[in-house]
Amino acid sequence: MLRLLSVMWRARRAAPLDPMEVGRVRFRVLPTDLDVQGHMNNGVYLSMMDLGRMDLMVRSGVWRELSARGYYPVVASSTITYRRSLDPWQSYELETRIVGLDDIAGYVEQRFVRDGEICARGIIKARFLKKSGGIVPIPELAELFGLNPADHPLPAWLTEWSGHAALPSRRDPAPSIWQ
Repeated sequence: MLRLLSVMWRARRAAPLDPMEVGRVRFRVLPTDLDVQGHMNNGVYLSMMDLGRMDLMVRSGVWRELSARGYYPVVASSTITYRRSLDPWQSYELETRIVGLDDIAGYVEQRFVRDGEICARGIIKARFLKKSGGIVPIPELAELFGLNPADHPLPAWLTEWSGHAALPSRRDPAPSIWQ
């Protein structure tokens, strides 16, 4: 929670970003981030990615508009690949950028970078919901972000990943049956 407050405070005072620019936030691996092996826990990476996306939304001015309309983001799918460990007290930069849009979601790539080298990379598929109920349509979301979906097509591998990672709609049954 302290990191979230810190990121929000710093983002409001940082230079504005265009939503399609790469947002960068510097962090340090804290003792509370560690697993039993003494490096950053795999779950912490996903929590830190939330902060990177918040920074980008606040700095681009989109967060203010989303909040005013009663919209909020949710992660529909995520994947992360680890390359190098992040050890106690090491500083690193979290880079965040929008990759593109499809008919129902936005996609964000995030990189954990130390000394110019990628330590881990995550991809997030996000949807935006309305507090009043329902999903924010992509054309409306694209307009809010100042994006033309046709200018930001998804790479083929990301479209394929999204299809393979999807679960049935909440309205459809999804029994847990192991094959």
